[in-house]
Amino acid sequence: MKERNDDFEKRREHIKKMSDSELKSYFYELSEKLVDPLLDLGYKYTSKSVERSVLLRMGFSSVEAKAIVDILNEHNLLRKGAGHCVYKVAADKNLSIRDSGIKISEGDFIDYLLEVFNKNG
Repeated sequence: MKERNDDFEKRREHIKKMSDSELKSYFYELSEKLVDPLLDLGYKYTSKSVERSVLLRMGFSSVEAKAIVDILNEHNLLRKGAGHCVYKVAADKNLSIRDSGIKISEGDFIDYLLEVFNKNG
């Protein structure tokens, strides 16, 4: 059998003297560094398909979800989250989630959402 030619000993030098708890902490530190950029992307960006999926889980049909997402996207509100927009209108205007989404898909409350989200950033 041929001996493996690797650099394991050289690469593990900086962790050789760590205790189990130190290794565990180091592992979680490295894991956070790996996952943080993914979480950052999730917070900053969305897509039409993600937002449609959210609306489907809120009880809208695929046709209704597409209409809501399309109108929110046209007005640059998709970045606020389609579900968030639907919920915001429902809560502020005392409507059901369903009625709120249908009204948004018909173009109602777009000015209201633009005002609310421009005021709040």
